[in-house]
Amino acid sequence: MEDPYAWLRDPDYPEVRDPEILRYLEEENAYFEDRMAPYRNLVQNLFDEIKNRQPEEDASVPYYEHGYWYQWRYAADAQYRVWLRVPADNAEKPPPDATSSRWQVFLDEPALAEPHAYFRLGGLSVSPNGRYLAWSDDTNGSERYTLRIRDLQTGQPLGEPIANTLGSPEWTADSQQLMYLAVNEQWRPYQARLHRLGAPPEQSRVLFEETDEAFFVGLDITSSEQFLIISSGDHVTSETRLLPAEDPLAEPLLIATRRQGHQYSVDHGDGYFFVLTNRDHKNFSVVQTAEATPTEENWQTLISGSDEHYLTWLLRRQGRLMLGERVKGLDSLKIIDDDGDSHYVAFPETTCTLAPGANEEYGSNLFRVHYQSMVTPATVFDYDLRRRALIKRKVQSIPTGYDSTLYTTERLTAKARDGVDVPVSIVYRKDRPKAPGSPLYLYGYGAYGNAIMPGFSSSRLSLLDRGFAFAIAHIRGGDDLGYHWYEAGKLDQRENTFNDFVDVARHLIDAGYTSSGRIAISGGSAGGELMGAVVNQAPELWGAVAAHVPFMDVLNTMLDASLPLTPIEWPEWGNPIEDKGAFETILAYSPYDQLRPGAYPPMLVTAGLNDPRVTYWEPAKYVAKLRTLKTDHNWLLLKTNMDAGHGGQSGRFDALLELAEEYGFMLISLGMAEADQAV
Repeated sequence: MEDPYAWLRDPDYPEVRDPEILRYLEEENAYFEDRMAPYRNLVQNLFDEIKNRQPEEDASVPYYEHGYWYQWRYAADAQYRVWLRVPADNAEKPPPDATSSRWQVFLDEPALAEPHAYFRLGGLSVSPNGRYLAWSDDTNGSERYTLRIRDLQTGQPLGEPIANTLGSPEWTADSQQLMYLAVNEQWRPYQARLHRLGAPPEQSRVLFEETDEAFFVGLDITSSEQFLIISSGDHVTSETRLLPAEDPLAEPLLIATRRQGHQYSVDHGDGYFFVLTNRDHKNFSVVQTAEATPTEENWQTLISGSDEHYLTWLLRRQGRLMLGERVKGLDSLKIIDDDGDSHYVAFPETTCTLAPGANEEYGSNLFRVHYQSMVTPATVFDYDLRRRALIKRKVQSIPTGYDSTLYTTERLTAKARDGVDVPVSIVYRKDRPKAPGSPLYLYGYGAYGNAIMPGFSSSRLSLLDRGFAFAIAHIRGGDDLGYHWYEAGKLDQRENTFNDFVDVARHLIDAGYTSSGRIAISGGSAGGELMGAVVNQAPELWGAVAAHVPFMDVLNTMLDASLPLTPIEWPEWGNPIEDKGAFETILAYSPYDQLRPGAYPPMLVTAGLNDPRVTYWEPAKYVAKLRTLKTDHNWLLLKTNMDAGHGGQSGRFDALLELAEEYGFMLISLGMAEADQAV
């Protein structure tokens, strides 16, 4: 196929040095700045609003691990965190007040970030004896992290930095060695290596190498800290090996040999392995097996799979299992004691988002949970397992004030064109008129089985307080309603994802929440691909579109096995190199390939020059092609972060400025702002 914009890909990628390409991207950035310049007051006001809802100073709830309390803190107006700790006798005694001089800084992100335009902390892990810190950083957005080790007694670096790593390292029990992941030229984590303190990086020992280009390697440690976990897998198949933390050179324990479509994860405690597996049911079941007999033929079912109960995560605590469940798209936490007793934790709201927090002490009687809803700010609870009571540790601070009674949230159902019911979460001010013409912001993702749960955003208040409703379309492709929901939005059923989003929008119009042309939509990465597809399908519905680091050139990317993520992506999208049906399916929806002459809504497209996930040329090519085809006079803006990658700017406030630009773009596009006027 002809591709007149293929020249935008630098042949030296991941290095981008071609002066013509760089000049083109800088010219697009200059055009973005020029078009937004008359509205800088608006953007600044939005930024000030959003920033002022963030506490100038902030801190995490301390957690206990190996004789220390740990905490991170933001100083006033700081973009990055400092990490502190204080010695402690046990987890039952509360940590000292934040003003205590006993707290010691052991990692200073602001100092590390100061020389760089971009800085992101990667893995951070303190050795079991508390003496050594292993941490990694990325200073250009390429997600190729450099691993460093520091002696916390002397404050001095220990050995040479180790380049091209990914993820968090894991320590051996003796605190003298650590395991880390190495990435290859294609940015694939392909080796698990063992490094001895003080040894040169080139002497690191390869304990496992994955030769299948479609599989990524991962590292973890069991809750009991007795076994190191080496996992390998793609989006639908996994394989796990365990190494004793006391003897990492021992023969690995292979839990279950990989076979297509079998996904599982493992935890350990009290002499047993516990496996979350989809072997017997796609919504997963839980099996256990004795430590001495870990292989699959010895698995015994502990919790059977269910069509209604989707099991999302499992953690072992001493004497019990902690299990994440999702029923009809709503999160819950189930606790199963070894004596057979079980119960669900009662949270303040049914429609909420739950996730386990920092739970480092295996024998603790407290279990940390992160909680939020569309109207409830992020809250940290400790659940007292003995008293079966929630202890509120922290509620997200909003310095400008927040009154939850001013807002309401609903759970709706939209009928898709094939008759399937698609859930929708929506929040708005109670005094907002529910009438045609009212603005609405609709968000979606719909890929990789990643659910978009109903959560809180203080930034979102800048839209809600201007009369917007904010809605999440829980479309197929995510696992919001279970694993089948994911399967129904991938491969040859991928277009269900796009159809669901469009049908949700039409339902919201019919229900009187908004009107055609008054809907602002946003999505990133695979959600950016969603934006491109729904714009092609129903351009008349959208009043403004933000597509962040969007996966627009699906077919060309899936045809190029040399790119970082292509082989691992084939189970998600299909392999058009070997499968003609996959080629035709992808071609039929790929946003870049399906662009046609016509009128398009206002669009803001973003890219990251160093992005290893969605390469910068995908959004750049999309915008270049669309400029030649659009017959309207609406905005088409491309902004490329020249010093960042997939996640945009790294500082906590720099990222908020980009959000303010998006919100400003939407207000302008919907006719809710005037040039040089604060709104």
